[in-house]
Amino acid sequence: MAVKERVGLVVSDKMQKTVVVAVENRAPHPKYGKIVVKTQRYKVHDEENNCKVGDRVRIQETRPLSKTKRWQITEILNTKSTT
Repeated sequence: MAVKERVGLVVSDKMQKTVVVAVENRAPHPKYGKIVVKTQRYKVHDEENNCKVGDRVRIQETRPLSKTKRWQITEILNTKSTT
């Protein structure tokens, strides 16, 4: 079975070793054809607390790490500059 991967934006880093990542899915409405944006939020394991709000990250599905955490950070694609 293939490993699921997503790319999203970190929206919260207030927890220890956990960040919340928002992943956007853009798809046409089945009847009307307008592009609809759906956002799914995932709790993601971040062992070293490297991610900050605004970072673009790649996440990968893993075994359950807690009640709501089933994803882990594989790489940080872009970091938000603080200038």
